[in-house]
Amino acid sequence: MLIVWLKVHPFLALVLGSGVLAVTAGIGLTDTFTSFSAGLGSTVAGVGVLIALGAIIGKLLIDSGGADRIVDTILDKTPAKRLPWAMALIAFVVGIPLFFEVGVVLLIPVVMIVARRMRTNPVLVGIPALAGLSALHGLVPPHPGPLLAIEALGADLGLTLGLGLLVAVPTVIVAGPLLAIPLTRWVRLAPPVSVLGVSDGAGAAGTADAGDSPANATAGLRKPTFGMSVLVVLLPVILMLARSVVEIAGATETGYGTVLEFLGEPLVALLLTSLFALFAFGTTVGRTRQQLGDLVGSSFAPIAGILLIVGAGGGFKQTLVDSGVGEVIASGIADAGITPLLAGWMVAALIRIATGSATVATITAAGIMAPLAAGLEPTHAALLVLAIGAGSVFLSHVNDAGFWLVKEYFGMTVGQTFKTWSLMESVLSVVALLVVLLLGAFV
Repeated sequence: MLIVWLKVHPFLALVLGSGVLAVTAGIGLTDTFTSFSAGLGSTVAGVGVLIALGAIIGKLLIDSGGADRIVDTILDKTPAKRLPWAMALIAFVVGIPLFFEVGVVLLIPVVMIVARRMRTNPVLVGIPALAGLSALHGLVPPHPGPLLAIEALGADLGLTLGLGLLVAVPTVIVAGPLLAIPLTRWVRLAPPVSVLGVSDGAGAAGTADAGDSPANATAGLRKPTFGMSVLVVLLPVILMLARSVVEIAGATETGYGTVLEFLGEPLVALLLTSLFALFAFGTTVGRTRQQLGDLVGSSFAPIAGILLIVGAGGGFKQTLVDSGVGEVIASGIADAGITPLLAGWMVAALIRIATGSATVATITAAGIMAPLAAGLEPTHAALLVLAIGAGSVFLSHVNDAGFWLVKEYFGMTVGQTFKTWSLMESVLSVVALLVVLLLGAFV
């Protein structure tokens, strides 16, 4: 209500909502924000550091030209008729370490350039890219939403990561390249002549680098290789998946198992990747230690708001748990005979529609579903995280900043944005849920 009707910032709304919830539940006035503070602290301690390390990796990937190298290499080797699939692949790979908004800013100019050179409707190549970014944002750690749900539901991060990638692949295929074909018939856009008023004379790399500060400028630096850029993106995924394989195989007591279990710890995996990125995108391409320090420092400013909302969401979740409200709602869901996976999706989808925030939807739904997750097997706990993540991206509309970001970049009307972006998000959400339910029936 505070977010939708009064337009209160999500951070303040979550703080106020936690206080009202605590008082309503009968918690004493002096302890109104005790649970909130404890939840905020534990969430920032458990998730905040991972988000910060992910921001460092993303910043280095972009400013070094590594992201451009991935994009350019894939596009150069792709026939024109396969470009929608190539854009989905690019978004899938680049979207692993990058936050959604960063990925949009990075890839949409590339989408427009590709559409201009193909002389085609930008929806044809834009929807696959947006589907890849959105699926990774909702389903795969180290993105904030999945990380928070994993922490709230006590799920295994490596197992959730592996299943999340498994769910994301068919979801992106259906909601991306396949859905883009009918969408281009429903919304006919002319090939773009510019991106937000800027022509593409500099190419994809020039667009991505526009606006860089002198300290972050790539002039005079060597661009990292394609292999090195992809390795940095996939290194934390490989380490965390290896840890899960060792744990599932029961080999944690062996020498190699102990090492892989340590290296696959999320904090260790992202820390090692950050250090490797400093080497791959720093010293090897000609940056000084001062420039690297400036780059790392500049990576934190864009995530300050995310960390505050994430922390406040963790506080709200803890208040839900300690007040017993979450358990009451969860009991009602259980009594209604709805499976936890479907219930988690429904709760997240309703909150997403109401608030417009995928992160707020994930945080709140995870807090509500936490009591039901206590008795689940590790695999089903991970699938519950993915069901909530799928629900959190359902039906983006006018109360979602992503809706307006896509509208302005593509130069569409509100109606056209509903027919493309909003529909794609809904299809993506439903397809992801169906894949999760299918996995839940067999594992």
